[in-house]
Amino acid sequence: MTDSTKANFDPVTLEILWSRLISIADESAAALLRTSFSTIVRESNDFATVLMDANGDSLAENTAGIPSFVGMLPDALKNFLKRIPIENWNPGDCIITNDPWIGSGHLPDVTMAAPIFHKGKLVGFSGSIAHLPDIGGGGWSSDGRELFEEGIRITPMKFLKEGEPNQDVFDFITANVRVPSQVIGDIYAQVTAQQVCAERLREFLDDAELDDLSGLSSALLERADIAMRKAIEVVPDGTYRSVLDADGFDEDETHIECAVTVDGSTLHIDYDGTSKQIDRGLNSVMKYTYAYSTYPVKCALDPDTPRNEGSYRSVTVSAPEGSILNPTYPAPVNARQLTGHLLAAAIYECLAQAVPDKVIAECGGAPTMRSVYSGTDDDGNSFSQIFFASGGMGASPVADGHSCTAFPTNSGSGSIEAFESLAPLVIWKKEFRPDSGGAGEYMGGLGQEVEIEISSEKEIRLSMMSDRQKYPAKGLLGGLEGATVEVIKSDGTRPHPKARSPLKPGEKLTLKFGGGAGYGPPANRVPAAIENDLRNGYITSAFANQYYGVSGEGE
Repeated sequence: MTDSTKANFDPVTLEILWSRLISIADESAAALLRTSFSTIVRESNDFATVLMDANGDSLAENTAGIPSFVGMLPDALKNFLKRIPIENWNPGDCIITNDPWIGSGHLPDVTMAAPIFHKGKLVGFSGSIAHLPDIGGGGWSSDGRELFEEGIRITPMKFLKEGEPNQDVFDFITANVRVPSQVIGDIYAQVTAQQVCAERLREFLDDAELDDLSGLSSALLERADIAMRKAIEVVPDGTYRSVLDADGFDEDETHIECAVTVDGSTLHIDYDGTSKQIDRGLNSVMKYTYAYSTYPVKCALDPDTPRNEGSYRSVTVSAPEGSILNPTYPAPVNARQLTGHLLAAAIYECLAQAVPDKVIAECGGAPTMRSVYSGTDDDGNSFSQIFFASGGMGASPVADGHSCTAFPTNSGSGSIEAFESLAPLVIWKKEFRPDSGGAGEYMGGLGQEVEIEISSEKEIRLSMMSDRQKYPAKGLLGGLEGATVEVIKSDGTRPHPKARSPLKPGEKLTLKFGGGAGYGPPANRVPAAIENDLRNGYITSAFANQYYGVSGEGE
């Protein structure tokens, strides 16, 4: 039975088939996790897998991967097809790139796509993005002055040719990274994930008695498009504006101006007036800006419908060329998350003026704080480890913010034991940070405090990527700001928040992650919630007295 004879799917059948496609992407993700080498993928969830149709439109994504990656993969695939005509794609081929303007915005992320053939016909593509533990150059950092300092750039090419390794590409990558076994192991994990995706799709087509995905794809994209348009129509028409300032790099503070215009079933986000691009790695390429603009809108307005290409047809994004949200090549972009992760807050401040019940206050973990530790251990082995953790989420109109939880990214913290096993580092403390959540009717989520000691007899290099040391997360509708970020060495000095610096043997580093902001006036918080906060140690008596007028005595 051909796909065209089943183009008019009834709702129940469509839901069943859609769920199965998502399960294919999830099984692909499970294969990547189980075969990966680095803790970044295996423990911290910094990856995504996507199933795309023959046109390169996303149909299904894994449920636990980095959401922004999914919006980037279809565009990357279409770029691949412009460079490598489809007639030159064969079964077993796998295309690779890490070009920031084609892939996902910075060099450490590798983007891959492979064709899926069924009964001799191209029926779709499997895609994946994963953050590698190293990509050469100066390492993952914020302080590079141009792209060339940030690592090797792989333009779109075949990593596999009809199932066989392209040895030149293999050798080029392994010769230019610090931990080649982990890097190449993670790339092959992506290959495995895409092979699993292809196998399961062929099984799906046989079970569903479909020759291809064309009719099903059309139906699924239309459903997602209709759902998003209905969600946008709930927002009153108009233009809503916000301004957000962030630490930036030294005197180059980040300034974001955001205007959200709603017109019927369409929504446009414009960043005119935003800071110009800078000669440091905080620039966010347009693809990354688009991804971290559309995803928060989806979360706020249509959180329940599964995401695919149709989800974003009614949302458009613009940013001035040459700005920090749309830089021109070869701008440094290594720490683009320090800018891109701020966009959800700017957008939600706009939407709060129209639909305050659908958004949350600013998150203390947006942008994420990352610290990278690299060097050679006492046995002469090279290492490069990234510490993943998060500050608190902003509060919502109905609940306190989640503590130590990432948003708008969803990368995890991973296992401390795994982290310590791969580098000469010891984690002495990892605990909630009292009083860090912003006061409000609903309190912002708590940040955390982490203490890391250098256990090597050799000096190692620290690369910090942090923000919100000057500008904390802002509250909504009377809610108060969360605590700022702090990074302190054991001698009391503070390393540059966005640069590389040495750490001596035995030295300790304390990372204080920011708290989420509050929602609604603190005076509206119910006494039982304040008592619970005191009892659990989330806030101190001094905090309760200052913001809620409660002494906290006897707690």
